[in-house]
Amino acid sequence: MTRDNRTIAFVLYPGVTPLDLVGPLQVLSMLAALRPGYAVTVVAERLEPMETDTPVRLSADHTFADVPDPAVLIVPGGLVPTIRAMTDENLLGYVRRAAAGAEVVASVCTGSLVLGAAGLLTGRRATTHWAFLGTLAGLGAEPVARRWVEDGKLVTAAGVSAGIDMALHLVGRLEGADAERAVQFGVEYDPRPPLGGLDWDQAPRELWAPVREYALREGLADRPDLRDRLVSATVETEGNLPA
Repeated sequence: MTRDNRTIAFVLYPGVTPLDLVGPLQVLSMLAALRPGYAVTVVAERLEPMETDTPVRLSADHTFADVPDPAVLIVPGGLVPTIRAMTDENLLGYVRRAAAGAEVVASVCTGSLVLGAAGLLTGRRATTHWAFLGTLAGLGAEPVARRWVEDGKLVTAAGVSAGIDMALHLVGRLEGADAERAVQFGVEYDPRPPLGGLDWDQAPRELWAPVREYALREGLADRPDLRDRLVSATVETEGNLPA
């Protein structure tokens, strides 16, 4: 990374999933605390507090215009609002412009669909929340069922908590393994879920399919052409994806 620009910008828009943003934000803020010179910021079209998909509201500290050329750009995800954001030309325009000069462009969960809508995933390997993985094919990407996927300067993470793993990987990419381990200790990231790891053969796909269909239907109500293309790609692709 060039030493004259070490700004890490997180994109905020209405309706995001807070952990998609705050998890990686905490990790990379810890990097900035340990390695002076990095600047971590949250950017949005406006600075007023925005609703999320939880009761908490979030606000940015800078506008898109304030941070035109970050070194790292990270886009979080969500459900219906994120699908709707795929047609927000102000948001997509910023993502395209910022990504053009960024050294790393990353996403968490369905944030990769925003990258895809901006035209950044064509011919690229990428991942997203498992329930939306097949949808990536409709945006020109090659869906990969992994915790995070790195393809050149593009790094995409799977659903929600995977953003923390991806952010730790970014720390290592930016500053090496020693910094990555120091940050992991700093945020005390040593997950031990009560029920253990996930058995992907038992994933509740039938439960989540209607959620995905609802999100695509509602989020793209004004873009039936894009909605139908993504629905068709999802159906055609998901049967060929590994469990």
